[in-house]
Amino acid sequence: MIKNYVLSSVGTRCLTLFISTALLFSACSPATKVTATWKDKDAEAKTYKNLFIVALGKNLAYKKTIEDKMATSLTNTGAKVTESTNVFPPDMTKDKALDREQLLQKFKEAGCDAIISVALVNKDSETRYVPGTTAYAPGGYYGNFWGYYGGMGPAMYDPGYYTTDKTYYLETNLYDVNTEKLVWSGQSETLNPDNIDKAATEFANIIVTKMVSDGVIHSSASPAKK
Repeated sequence: MIKNYVLSSVGTRCLTLFISTALLFSACSPATKVTATWKDKDAEAKTYKNLFIVALGKNLAYKKTIEDKMATSLTNTGAKVTESTNVFPPDMTKDKALDREQLLQKFKEAGCDAIISVALVNKDSETRYVPGTTAYAPGGYYGNFWGYYGGMGPAMYDPGYYTTDKTYYLETNLYDVNTEKLVWSGQSETLNPDNIDKAATEFANIIVTKMVSDGVIHSSASPAKK
């Protein structure tokens, strides 16, 4: 019986250690991942290295952050980058938007051969229950009541809780300036971003790495990893 108890106790501790380790690695894993990509098989086979970045949305601060991070990651591949927030007026809205010819003129003035757009296409919220951390590992707690109470009490009163996960779905498109055709498109999702600067950096590096590996962005170096 004692042997079985010892084995059970050791097994419980190992399981607890395994779960803790798994949670640690999970917390360190990237919050952003590419979920799908598409490439026009009929498009002219070429890579682009002079790019115009357009983050779509009403929040100027978020647009600027995403464009800055995309520009940094693309520049580190050897590409030349122009950000829309440095070209278009900050008060440009749907009612004040440039027409097609004016937009094309802006792209050509920048000497760009491709346009990259980034847009938030969806956002999901899901509430889930996180169970408490109680684990059955009596060990030396059975020596006396106070030892047992002091050891197991905190675990017994460590309740679970509800948390809300937020997932942001972004779509990144690459268009050829001359043909105006969509050449490449990628969908990605970001889980629970707690910092826009950090999330935008991770997003940019992952997306640019994928675009390089898919052969649509010219690269003379690897994207920055921060």
